[in-house]
Amino acid sequence: MISLCESNSFDIFALMKIENQIARGIIKAVVAIVALATLLYWLYAVKIIFVYIAIALVITVINRPLVLFLHDKLKIPNAISAMLAILLSMSLIAGVVMLFIPLITQQAQNLAIVDPVIVQKNIERELYSVLDFFKKQNIDYSKNLNINTYVEKLTSIVPDFINGIVEFLSTFFIGTLSVLFISFFLLKDRLLIKRFVFGIVPDDKERHFNNVLDKTNNFLSRYFIGLIMQCFGMFILYVIILSVLGVGNTLIIAFICAIFNLIPYIGPLIGSIVISFFTTSHFIGEGLEQTVIIHKLFYLLVAYFVAQLIDNFIYQPLIFSKSVRSHPLEIFLVIIIGGILFGVLGMIIAVPAYTTLRVILKEFFGDVKWVKALTKGI
Repeated sequence: MISLCESNSFDIFALMKIENQIARGIIKAVVAIVALATLLYWLYAVKIIFVYIAIALVITVINRPLVLFLHDKLKIPNAISAMLAILLSMSLIAGVVMLFIPLITQQAQNLAIVDPVIVQKNIERELYSVLDFFKKQNIDYSKNLNINTYVEKLTSIVPDFINGIVEFLSTFFIGTLSVLFISFFLLKDRLLIKRFVFGIVPDDKERHFNNVLDKTNNFLSRYFIGLIMQCFGMFILYVIILSVLGVGNTLIIAFICAIFNLIPYIGPLIGSIVISFFTTSHFIGEGLEQTVIIHKLFYLLVAYFVAQLIDNFIYQPLIFSKSVRSHPLEIFLVIIIGGILFGVLGMIIAVPAYTTLRVILKEFFGDVKWVKALTKGI
């Protein structure tokens, strides 16, 4: 009887112990999930900081040769060399911006010729022509369409566009200061990243991380050189297109569109709007008739589309296959994911981030089957 009671007591105690272990395990799991969710939310909330760091790293990679030259050859201290490199970069950017001022002034003068009332009447006439076509086809949409309302919406685009530009400029100014601040210290102390990485990784992993940093720097350097070549190639194509059509300020407009072309997928769309705007404004200033302008604008967009085909099927495959050694489909998916997570800036940094990830996987998990397939060629 006593043995039976002792056995029952032991079973109850063991059961309670198991229940306590399960409860503690559940609590730990919940705490871990909450902590992970909080960390991910925090990272998403400050995602712009990571974008600033990524852009600063790009600036560092581009300006590193100049800093090394100033420090090693001319014996200038690191801090001054970094400052001179950033000042030179800012001067080049300022010089490019100064080139745009005459172009913008001329476009403003051309647009001042346009009478908004006439433009509104022309839009109304075209819309009514479309409605007449629908009526002839026994498709009556006029009951659900208010022409004046749509025209007013079209004419209200300009104020909204100006407000968007002001907001963009304020954000751009803050971001620029942040990027320059980070870039200065990365250029000043060339071993800053390595010291930071080596300070948080185990000693036996330092060699692997050193290989990752060296390989990543090599791949990204080739990638940015490829982007410069792509930009130059598109610049030449745009110059040819604009010159054939007889558009003024050819070099500046082509340069703007070539820069926009560096933004994956969205950039060419923005470039088409920019080149169409400047072309239309130029022909308005020349006093050409509306039908002639429309025809020239059509030829421009067709030629622009052909240039994009050359970029997508010749320039980009060569750049991605030679620089980061990735399949074009990989790049497409990575850029789309980057855009979904971080917007336009995410699309810009998607390829460098993906390349870095592949190098890390190759170095630490190179024996895994799917990693071998993903990192083939690097």
